[in-house]
Amino acid sequence: MQTTPDRGQTPASAADRAYQLTKELVLSGELPGGHLFSETEIAGRLGLSRTPVREAFVRLQAEELLTLVPKRGAIVAPVPPGEAEDVLDAREAVESAAVRRLLRTPERTPAAVEQLRAALEVQRERAAEADLHAFAEADERFHRTLVEAGGNALLIRFYTGLADRQRRMNVAALGPVPDHIPVVLREHGELIEIIESGDAAAFSTALRAHLDGTHRR
Repeated sequence: MQTTPDRGQTPASAADRAYQLTKELVLSGELPGGHLFSETEIAGRLGLSRTPVREAFVRLQAEELLTLVPKRGAIVAPVPPGEAEDVLDAREAVESAAVRRLLRTPERTPAAVEQLRAALEVQRERAAEADLHAFAEADERFHRTLVEAGGNALLIRFYTGLADRQRRMNVAALGPVPDHIPVVLREHGELIEIIESGDAAAFSTALRAHLDGTHRR
């Protein structure tokens, strides 16, 4: 049976709720690549009509997370292998550039290290809770902290645009091998130590090994 929107709820806010829920289901892996689902499923979860859900699906198709199927619903778009490699190459270039820039102003390094240690501690907490999805979010936040430490506004905006793809790739990479999570934590600690040492070249080498070990195994 078709439901109606909550009383007093605007169409825009209803569409936003449908968008946020559906996107979270995709990024968390609860709706895996290739999965077909309907507007009615999402509408039923939220107590909405199908109209705002349809609007949400159109937004997510524009973000290349869904492929709409007329009269059936939507299919979750798998991460193309070529795109995953593109994301990793972009991450390596941006994070290495950010750290090189940071280390050119060594007086900023202690504050950056403190922020990175705080981000790493959040990751450790999520690992202890055995919450893969929260860990994947915290992992993305750790690496974004590296980029923000560089202070290049253009790179920060570009890197933020990779967040959704990065989180989805983290879930896909770590879900089948949860034993790799302690390795990720150890390597993040090593990246922080290298930044403290001021060796930009060593950071780039360690970062490449870290990304290879997590995503290119």
